[in-house]
Amino acid sequence: MGTWIVLAVLLVAAVAAAAAYAARRRKRELADAREDALRWYERLGGQVMNLSGDAPAARQALADAGERYTAAGAQLERSTSVKQYELVRETALEGLAYARAARVALGIDPGPDLPPLAGAGAGQLTREREVDVQGHRFRAGPQPGDATPYYYPGGQVAGKGVPAGWYSEPWWKTALVAGAWGVGSLLVFDALFSPSWGDAGYDAGYNAGFDQGYDAGTDADQGYDAGTDADQSYDGGDSADFGDAGGDFGGDF
Repeated sequence: MGTWIVLAVLLVAAVAAAAAYAARRRKRELADAREDALRWYERLGGQVMNLSGDAPAARQALADAGERYTAAGAQLERSTSVKQYELVRETALEGLAYARAARVALGIDPGPDLPPLAGAGAGQLTREREVDVQGHRFRAGPQPGDATPYYYPGGQVAGKGVPAGWYSEPWWKTALVAGAWGVGSLLVFDALFSPSWGDAGYDAGYNAGFDQGYDAGTDADQGYDAGTDADQSYDGGDSADFGDAGGDFGGDF
């Protein structure tokens, strides 16, 4: 009887010790995650506070960086788990990508490379392109300019890979907010990233992410949903259908 009591006490002690160790480990992991998020958040703050410029591209990139800084700060205040601190880190890294783009637009050293974003894999633009979509002209390219003041760091937007680069308009924002592509934004996506541009228009990272960015049934060589051809750009729809679906692009943007 006494032996069983001793064994029971030892078992309880072992369980308590294991629980205490697990609690200490979780606490340490949480503290480490917070410090990592805070480090990137503070680095972003330094960039936002110290950079300024009048060029449209630099000004827009800094505005986007400042937006991410504000968002990361709000996330940081309410984070209570490792996953939440990881999201703060991701937001701060996005902001730093915009700050880095602003430095490029200002003609100064962009600084050291950043860790890849969680949604990375869409690659980046390697040459300029210009398309007309329903009478509206869109431009994109690897370098900033007055005609391409909007930077995107690259990633998956509502299931499709948008490469990093500079764009004439932030046409992807609707899909980021709504979680799905509108007709207008999808038309722009198909036109800008049509396979008629050839592989020279993308780097290897885009081609790798391209295969993953579409639903099953999508042909990576075509870059379109089944049944869509490059001349039509969207499910065989004509300009009248697009007008009924959402008005002109001025309204969308």
